Amino acid sequence: MFMYPVTLTPDEADGGFVVTFDDIPEAITQGDTEGEALAAAKDALESALDFYFEDKRAVPAPSKAKRGQNVIELPASLSAKVLLLNEMVTQGVRPAELARRLNTSPQEVNRLTNVRHTTRIDGIAAALQALGKHLDMRVV
Repeated sequence: MFMYPVTLTPDEADGGFVVTFDDIPEAITQGDTEGEALAAAKDALESALDFYFEDKRAVPAPSKAKRGQNVIELPASLSAKVLLLNEMVTQGVRPAELARRLNTSPQEVNRLTNVRHTTRIDGIAAALQALGKHLDMRVV
């Protein structure tokens, strides 16, 4: 799963913390406490990823967190969707072409690449396989 490092910056003017992501500059949020800021960061990250998916742009991989730096971990299904989107972008495969390869509808492929749609991991794995890739999951 992807773990994106976050930077918490005290907001001198209004109090609380501003949260930014080096790897996903579109994701910016804040919170009154560190805990609230980190909770808001998860939503901000997922919302920012929507832009990448809508624009069919590759999502940047997370950089390595510095010692003691907080991270926001994407859920497994969203991490898999990011891998699928990035592979589609790399190969130049549009949803209609992937649907043809999977023998399904373009609407089904659009659900596979929708950040807000709950998707079974098996469907994402099948889509990656249709792109000549294999979804590899590990316990660390």
